[in-house]
Amino acid sequence: MRAVSCFGAMGGPENMWGEKGMESSDSLNRPAPPSLLDRGPVPSDVPISSVIANVHPCSYLPDRQANLPLVLPRQRVTPEQLDALLAAGMRRAGVFLYHAACAECAACEPIRVDVNRFEWTDSWRRIRNRGDKSLEVALTPASTTPEKLALFNRHRRERDLASDDSPYALDDYESFLVESCCEHTLEMQFRLDGNLIAISVIDCGKDSVSAVYTYFDPVHTKLSLGTYAILKQIEFCKRTQRQFVYLGMYVAANRHLSYKERFRPQQRWIRGKWIDIHSD
Repeated sequence: MRAVSCFGAMGGPENMWGEKGMESSDSLNRPAPPSLLDRGPVPSDVPISSVIANVHPCSYLPDRQANLPLVLPRQRVTPEQLDALLAAGMRRAGVFLYHAACAECAACEPIRVDVNRFEWTDSWRRIRNRGDKSLEVALTPASTTPEKLALFNRHRRERDLASDDSPYALDDYESFLVESCCEHTLEMQFRLDGNLIAISVIDCGKDSVSAVYTYFDPVHTKLSLGTYAILKQIEFCKRTQRQFVYLGMYVAANRHLSYKERFRPQQRWIRGKWIDIHSD
């Protein structure tokens, strides 16, 4: 099994909940020694099975080391628990929760948008309207198919996101995006003339949506698919009376993440607090 993103191997025939997916190895299923169960920002009502050390070369900033401890919940995270985890600066990757715990770097800032305060500029409306006229959008449970895998690998390759030349296999994709410790992991599918051109995987809390990963066919630049996907998530939150869309990590020096700062007003998790970032 290959390493998935920067979080290590996360796949296999059966997960800790007895379902198809996560590897049920002794190292993941046996409780960690008490000295290793540093909960970090995990709320006390979220039972955890183990905490796995995860220090590796940073995937966002070259020549730096990242420390992202992996927390394995003992059971699936409820929507209410997910809200609390996200509000504490946590993120999800596969069946693990994680947060940045780098001793000498604070460049990674979780970012969220309050949909009730979001400012719909003329530019945002043009992108939304253009996409709405051209695309079919469907919200379904996250799943793995060869069609999605092909699009995912094309996105990684053509946007220079791959750390090596080897494409993901179906089980890599499954463990990275479909296997989840959350109760409600969905995907937004975007189709043009019946052809799949974008996917957004999202986790749904009671009062929030977390954008886990979005990928798309880079050939459709005029549709601004990455931006359009976020705007549809904001609309979905508003329609379902949720307050926040969490957009993952913002790293000012990383060109692949700089687009997130355009969604204003927003809040960023900076040294343990949500700080308001207003429009210029």
